[in-house]
Amino acid sequence: MAASVVGADREGVMTRYGRHFYKLSGSGNDFVFVDARTEPAGVLEQPATVWAVCARATGVGADGVVFVEPPRNADEKFSIRYLNRDGSLALLCGNASLCSVRVAVELGIVGEGEEFVFGTGAGPARGRFTSDGPEIDLQPLGDLSASTSFETRAGEQRIGFAMVGVPHVVILCEDVDSVDIEGRGRPIRYDPRLAAGANVNFVSARPDGSWTMRTYERGVEAETLACGTGSVATAALLEKWGRSGSATTIWTRSGMPLRVRFRETQAGVVTPSLNGEGRIVFRGELAS
Repeated sequence: MAASVVGADREGVMTRYGRHFYKLSGSGNDFVFVDARTEPAGVLEQPATVWAVCARATGVGADGVVFVEPPRNADEKFSIRYLNRDGSLALLCGNASLCSVRVAVELGIVGEGEEFVFGTGAGPARGRFTSDGPEIDLQPLGDLSASTSFETRAGEQRIGFAMVGVPHVVILCEDVDSVDIEGRGRPIRYDPRLAAGANVNFVSARPDGSWTMRTYERGVEAETLACGTGSVATAALLEKWGRSGSATTIWTRSGMPLRVRFRETQAGVVTPSLNGEGRIVFRGELAS
C-alpha cells in the first residue's frame, strides 16, 4: 500500500518533502524509516518536520523517525539515527533497531540469511534473522542499579535503574493494568534526580513465568505500545532481583512478545540480545 502525505509544522505551515519512506511496526512501536545513505535527511531532521510526519491524525503517524545512513566504521553495513516524535535524538531504540534489520533486507543492503553489524548512537549492534523474526545483539549494559532513591507506592515492590543506550527506570508492580502510566511515569521521567530524564517501565508477573510491561516513553511523552530497550532494562533488573533467569519473555501493551537473552562472551562480558517483530506496514512518499 502506498501513501502520499503532506506534513505541517506546529504553526500549520505546509511543507512538501518529496521523499520515499517505509512505515514499520516493532511490536507496536511504529517508525517512519527514510533511506538517507546517498541523500542527507535535510529538512526531515528538523524537529517541526519530525513532529509533523509523526502526527497521528495529520501525518504518517509514528513514535519516531529513523534515518538509514552510511556506516560509521569499516565493519558496519550501515548506521541508523533515531529521532523521537518530539524531534529529540535518542542514542538507541531497541525496536527501531529490530526494524532496521528488516529494512536493510528490503533495501538490499544485506541478504535475508546474513548476520551483520550496523551502527547506532550507542555503538555497533549485530543483526540477524531467526525463526522468531529479527534479533539484535546490543552493547553491554551501562549503569545497573537494583534500587534507587525513588520510594515505592502502593502496589509497587521494587524500583531500579538501567542504562541501555538510554536511561530506564523499572518499577516492579503487582499489576501493571492498574497503574496510571502517565500520572506515575511523567513525574519520574522529569524528576531532577535524573539528569537526562528516563523512560519509565512498569512490569508485573504472569502466571506462566513471563512478564507484562508498560512504558512511559521519554521523547514521545506518553505511553507507547512497546519499548525494546525498556524490555532489556527490565529483564536485566528482573534477573538482578532474582525474579528471572538469563532468558526472559516480556509481553508488550500491543499483545506481542519481546524476548531478551543475556550471554557471556569468552572475555566474560555479558551482552543482551533482543528478539521481536520488525514488520513493514506500508511504503509511501512524503509529498503533495
